[in-house]
Amino acid sequence: MAIRNHTSIADFLLLGFSEHPEQLPLLFGLFLGMYLVTVLGNLLIILAIVADQHLHTPMYFFLANLSLIDTCFSCTIVPKVLVNILTQHHTISHTGCLVQMYFFMALALLDDFLLAVMAYDRYVAICLPLHYTTIMCPQRCLLLVAVSWLCAHLLAFSLTLLMSQFSFCASHSIPHFFCDLLPLLKLACSDTQLFQVMMFAEAALSGVVPLACVLVSYAHIMHTILRVPSAGGKHKVFSTCGSHLTVVTLFYGTVFLVYFQPASSYSADTGMLASVVYTTVTPMLNPFIYSLRNRDIKGALWRLSGWRRCSIL
Repeated sequence: MAIRNHTSIADFLLLGFSEHPEQLPLLFGLFLGMYLVTVLGNLLIILAIVADQHLHTPMYFFLANLSLIDTCFSCTIVPKVLVNILTQHHTISHTGCLVQMYFFMALALLDDFLLAVMAYDRYVAICLPLHYTTIMCPQRCLLLVAVSWLCAHLLAFSLTLLMSQFSFCASHSIPHFFCDLLPLLKLACSDTQLFQVMMFAEAALSGVVPLACVLVSYAHIMHTILRVPSAGGKHKVFSTCGSHLTVVTLFYGTVFLVYFQPASSYSADTGMLASVVYTTVTPMLNPFIYSLRNRDIKGALWRLSGWRRCSIL
């Protein structure tokens, strides 16, 4: 009787960019540069918001949380990529792969939920300005962030737990630069139907619902902006939302491209390209998007740099 070759895998191979060895020095430089800019930029945003009393408002509280999530997100993926490129040692343990997948999913879901919370905050600020301090009180802001963290970790844990039960075929080479859901799913020899149902259900819950909240919030915001009589007033109101809309477009565009498709039609090249955008490029751009379009953040950063110069002197 033919016995199908199953194995309790000790290691996976992250093939990543190994098919293009001549490009590895350039890729190492690019990933290292983006990683350093991401960490430094987001930490500066957090420091500026914490140090400046003028920025102790709900909008900047949520922005500080987004910067923290982006920093952790990048730290979950990029260091392993840099080590793999530098050492040409592409293995990752089965446990390490699941842990990376868990934190990747949890932080991506957190980004998702927090962008929806930030859209709701802008809706209340623009459409219900007289009730803003009552609705977005500190206790409610903390509750919104805490619920986002809890839901993200519960959803990520449920999928990771299911994935840990799978047996894998002899081939354990992942055509990706980190342990992503769909490439791992294609290696499983177990029945993955339940997992795929759960994955699409969670995608609807954590993707479509928050996106709907964002769209509804901005529909109300646009309706309010159109009722503002002066062009200057319209520009001022819309400028407070432009940064958030840019980040939402970058994040959802790439995530929907990768995850809202059946596992059977998943393309490794498309998946890797889109993954580079939302795991490294978007977290790197967020500090620039928010600081360059925001006078308060720029002022806080200048004051922070001035305070540091004074403390050194």
